[in-house]
Order: sequence, then C-alpha cells, then structure tokens
Amino acid sequence: MGVILFELALTFYFTATIVSIIELFKGSRITSKIILSSAGIGFAIHTACIIYRYVTAGHIPITNAHEATSFFSWCVVLIFFILQFRYRIILLSSFIMPIVFILMLSSSMLPREIKPLSPVLQSYWLGIHTVLAFLGNAAFAMAFGIGLMYLVQEHYVKSKHLGGLFERLPSLQTLDEINYRLITIGFPLLTLAIITGVLWAESAWGSYWNWDPREVWSLITWFIYAIVLHARLIAGWRGKKAALLSIIGFLTILIAFFGIKLLQKGLHVFL
Repeated sequence: MGVILFELALTFYFTATIVSIIELFKGSRITSKIILSSAGIGFAIHTACIIYRYVTAGHIPITNAHEATSFFSWCVVLIFFILQFRYRIILLSSFIMPIVFILMLSSSMLPREIKPLSPVLQSYWLGIHTVLAFLGNAAFAMAFGIGLMYLVQEHYVKSKHLGGLFERLPSLQTLDEINYRLITIGFPLLTLAIITGVLWAESAWGSYWNWDPREVWSLITWFIYAIVLHARLIAGWRGKKAALLSIIGFLTILIAFFGIKLLQKGLHVFL
C-alpha cells in the first residue's frame, strides 16, 4: 500500500512539474489549475503515504535516506502551498516543482525497507530535531526558487525586455521581500534544529559536538544565512546579492543532504 501511494504521489508531482515548465513559457488559467490540482492531489496522497508509513513503523518515517528525502520533498510542497495561498505566485511552481520531483525520484531509487530503530534513534529528539531541520530547509528551498526568479526578473529589467514573462513575474521589490521573509522563517528553524541536535548528541554520544560531516555542513549553512540576515540588516544588502546568497545557501544544504549519504560517512548517515 505504501509503495502504491508513493508512486501515485510521484506521478502527480511529475504532472505538476511538466505543466509548470509549460507555464514558464506559456501560462494560462488552465495550466495554473492543472499545476495546483496535480500538486494538491500529489501532496494529499503523499501525506497519506507518510501517515501509512508512520503507522506501520511506529515512529516518524524519517530514519533512512528514502524516508528523509521523501519527507523533505513533502515539506517543500507544504511551504509552496503556504506561499501560494499568501502571494498567488503560480510561476514559483516552475522553479520549485522540478526540485520536488527530483527529490521524489531520488527517494524512489533508495531502499524502502522499514527497519527497527537503532538505540540512538529511540529518542523524543528524533521528531523534534528532524522536523525542525526539514521545515527550515524547505523554507530555504523556497528562498532558492525566489532567488532564481529575482535573477530572471532582473535580467528582463536590465535588458529592457518588458513583455512576456516579465509581466507575469512579481516585481523585484516583492521578490526581495519574500526572499527575506523566507530566510527569517528558515533561519530560526535551522537554529533550533542545531540546538536540539546538539542536545540529542550529548544524550546519545556523550558529547555536544562531534565534528560529524553533517554537523559541519549544517554549521556552514547556518553561517551563510546568518551572513545574509546580517548583511541585509547592517550593510543594507538587498536584491541580487541576497538572491545569490540564498541560492548558495540552498546548494550547501543539498551537499549536506546528498553528499554525505553518497560518501556514507559520519554519524548522520542513517538519517
């Protein structure tokens, strides 16, 4: 049952991805409705899949590479719909749904077996730490998409091509403000995730910090977004600089998320 639900969710996300790419070049009310409907149905089925796996495993399904990647993509879609409800920027799907589909496709290629929790994972910190981390990363994924949109819109402004896609994209000011709000949401979540991770590490391994590769990359990511906020509030960095830093920050998240798993190194390899 879980496999069927996952594959159905993947199929609807694929449909939303294809139509969102079409939307980028030739948008209409029909394509917008198809994107939202496909993504919405996919999200509902995906939610059912996660719930099913939770009931089957008896714990939050986030303890192996397949589950973690799937849950990450679920968080990204959740934040996407929250932004869509607030700002009505359907073109954001053209930059976000491909990421969701790639995450889900990657998840589908990873082992899906449900194994008993290792002793170190049998802790109330498991849900707290991981959910905070994934929600924070999902907010940064949205900031990544908004950053890309900002660069595209800036290109149109500088080239003075003020038709077509330019007219359908939000203004540079709006994109910059959304980018900032997403980072102010993601940064506290990441901070709390690191704090809870440190507390969990102390209870599990007797040390607050072990210089695990995931810990190091999480800290690097934290510093990047701290620089973004500091530069914006103190130095007045806005616009393109903030957009570029948002893109760089999310790339470090992907390195930490996938690179460590591929290398099979560190204490976090089972997550």
